[in-house]
Amino acid sequence: MGCRKRAAKHQLLRVTAVEGVCVPDPRGALPGRGAHLHLDPACLDLAVRRRAFPRAFRLQGALDTERLRGFIEERVGGAPGADRLP
Repeated sequence: MGCRKRAAKHQLLRVTAVEGVCVPDPRGALPGRGAHLHLDPACLDLAVRRRAFPRAFRLQGALDTERLRGFIEERVGGAPGADRLP
């Protein structure tokens, strides 16, 4: 979504919007529209800069991405293989 590169679904993180907050959905179980993003902080930064989340979720205004950023940084900064989803 942010970098616009294609990847297999299992390599991407599904994100949903819940009450104005972008929430990571690694299991793909949350209801509503979803957007897919690489587990890369640079990809998230591009998505935020391009205002891609409100457009993907068909919502007005900015969305809070801090929870999503924390999730991605936790996965990327963790142990080897941590970038794989459960």
